[in-house]
Amino acid sequence: MRFDTALGLEARKGPLATLGKIVMYGAMLVVFTGPLFGLLVSAFSPTLDPTAFTLWPDELTLENFAQAGEKNVYLYLLNSFVVVGFGLLLQLVVSVFAAYALARKKFRGMTFVLLIMLTTMMLPEEIIAIPLSLVLADLPLLHVNLIDTYLGMILPVGAWGFSILVMTEFMKEVPIELEEAARIDGAGELRTFFTIILPLCRPALGVIGVFGFTMIWDQYLLPLIVANESDHWTLPIALRSLRSDEEAGIGVLLAASLLALLPSVIAFLAFQRQFMRGLTSGAVKG
Repeated sequence: MRFDTALGLEARKGPLATLGKIVMYGAMLVVFTGPLFGLLVSAFSPTLDPTAFTLWPDELTLENFAQAGEKNVYLYLLNSFVVVGFGLLLQLVVSVFAAYALARKKFRGMTFVLLIMLTTMMLPEEIIAIPLSLVLADLPLLHVNLIDTYLGMILPVGAWGFSILVMTEFMKEVPIELEEAARIDGAGELRTFFTIILPLCRPALGVIGVFGFTMIWDQYLLPLIVANESDHWTLPIALRSLRSDEEAGIGVLLAASLLALLPSVIAFLAFQRQFMRGLTSGAVKG
């Protein structure tokens, strides 16, 4: 990414322009990486003073992470991985099939379906919190109570309007001639979908994968509604609890915060190529 081009600095030459670029890039580096570096250093630091900050501590320790284990932080981390793993898988499956139907099939009420999805994206989570808790307490038709279960935290994130809309717009750009050629060769609809459409949508899958992972991983209200017992808490709920726990200390909270941050960073780095390709393709096609 060229920041100098975006800010109009590419055409500026000379010592002052070079100095300005250095200062600007240095300021951006401090603003964006300073808090992350501070969190990383403090998590491995034995200091107990929340106002103290050093670029490099006198000694490094894993004591904060050991104490975090005593507070069941690793159990909450495992719960978060279970929810985000199955939730993201379900969300990707629902998104690709729903997007294929919206992009390739013509049916009555399609505009209404798109309007409903847009509406769900505009509503704050707080508005649907009470209705969602009532539905999960007594699942319609099945009459099953999903409160205090993993399934109660996974099913509500299985369909996300953003992911469906992104995949729909991307699939609309796939040439219909490719599907027609596959059908002439004798391929059925499912085979055409899995061998032609889906491989071409890998950039879009990277985009919704990263955004979906972050959305599910950062869920706070949903686990708060579903998880009555601490055994089913996810990491965001645990961070709230640790913050009010005077015995835990700031070091344990920082260690847990680092554990909560790393998966999102790793997910972005793992899907970075597909993510950037998906954003670029969307920008060019739009």
